[in-house]
Amino acid sequence: MNSSTNLQKLSVVVPAYNKDTEVFQSISQMVNQLKHMPYDWEIIVVDDASRDKTLREAVKSKRFNGNSERIKIYSYDLNQGKGFALYYGFTKSQGDTIVFTDSDLDLPATNISTLLSYLTKNSADVAIGSKRHKLSKVNYPFLRKLQSKAYQILIHLLFKLNISDTQVGAKAFRREVLDNTFPRLVVKTFAFDLELMVVASLLGYKKIIEAPITLNYNFSSTIHLQSVIKILQDTIAIYYRKNFLKFYDYDQGSFEKAKSHFAVEKSFV
Repeated sequence: MNSSTNLQKLSVVVPAYNKDTEVFQSISQMVNQLKHMPYDWEIIVVDDASRDKTLREAVKSKRFNGNSERIKIYSYDLNQGKGFALYYGFTKSQGDTIVFTDSDLDLPATNISTLLSYLTKNSADVAIGSKRHKLSKVNYPFLRKLQSKAYQILIHLLFKLNISDTQVGAKAFRREVLDNTFPRLVVKTFAFDLELMVVASLLGYKKIIEAPITLNYNFSSTIHLQSVIKILQDTIAIYYRKNFLKFYDYDQGSFEKAKSHFAVEKSFV
């Protein structure tokens, strides 16, 4: 991997929870993509207190890819949720551009280059992967399509966001957007993506571009009733904080406070 001191810095933040061997393959795919791209890149994997072999497989992938200093792995002992794992990885990042992407194989690493292309060509603040983009290639079961569509209709009614799909786990940001948005966020789990988009828009980051994705849904995960209820509760809470409490007008530091709950923090850099 060549020195690239004159290239723009890119950080790919990868939250991982109970992904087992998938995380090994996912990281390796990302490395194969990134090493051919014109960026000074790093991959930051955050194991969100997995109970399986996720951490071991992430370390194994780092070794498999030459023990590169570009691959950084962090872990802690108390599960905090995907949103917090992304925040934690962001605090460890150095990139001018930040990509969030899931650690499973549903979203191939090829989506990274597409997101970055849409972000830069449109001089956007944020580029988000969208299942509803006309160029997307999506293998997605009908029931999940129905659930997703219903949720996005609710989001449009409540927040008037000009976004057709907030929930795909592939997004690219200018660093400034996350610097200013994260201190105001509360939700660390199901509705994190929505809160992030709502607050970014509220702070004036209006140029949010939707990008096509490839999504190969593996049919292994399910959304339980409890998860549906929780995301609806979080969504209504975001609406209440935004419109009644004016909560997002101020730096709340909620994510920083969560760090005090860590029993042990481990890093593999």
